[in-house]
Amino acid sequence: MTQPVLAAYIRKTTGKGAARKLRKNNQVPAVFYGPGTETVMLALDYPELEKLLKQASGENIILDLQVKSDKGTESKKAMLKDLQIDPVKDNYVHADFYEISMDKEITVAVPIQLLNIPIGITSGGILQHIRRELTITCLPDKLVDAFEIDVSGLDIGGSVHIRDIELPEGITSEEEDHLTVAIVAAPTIEVEEKEEEEDMEIEGETAEPEGESAEEPSDKKKGGE
Repeated sequence: MTQPVLAAYIRKTTGKGAARKLRKNNQVPAVFYGPGTETVMLALDYPELEKLLKQASGENIILDLQVKSDKGTESKKAMLKDLQIDPVKDNYVHADFYEISMDKEITVAVPIQLLNIPIGITSGGILQHIRRELTITCLPDKLVDAFEIDVSGLDIGGSVHIRDIELPEGITSEEEDHLTVAIVAAPTIEVEEKEEEEDMEIEGETAEPEGESAEEPSDKKKGGE
């Protein structure tokens, strides 16, 4: 499997001021670290990072990081570990890359996607997606973008567990088999609403006599005047 390539440039300046200067020059500050290397401060071209992320098909992105310095270019296998986004401007402000080896297993969380509409929905059931990720261990080239589960056969009360997920060869789950991924629950909203309405009616009936007795002193006072 061919990994995407991203150029990165070693930077010697650090701190908030240096990071702001990079962003003004349409660059993104980044850091590269891992068990077999010292932490390296990097700078990325914003358009190149944006292009790579648009082409990526999953959340766990493995890439060839081309680290450029005065000594030349060094290729590093890396995983995008963290990507910080400005909540106001919605742009990338910092990236973390973690060094990996293609012959050593990694442990990551992979999204769980539910496919189709359960038959229980037609009877008023409610599909509850309880676990949205599965933590797995595998070699980097065995990594998948997502696990897809067909829930069309679930009726009310039916459920899917970790043990029901078919794992490709070379992938091991780190989760307990009995844990629930999704369930079609029976409808309870209407019953709760009726109970709330009944409670409100009872409160209204008990409140009315209190209101009448509270007005009596006011009437008597008017009569005295």
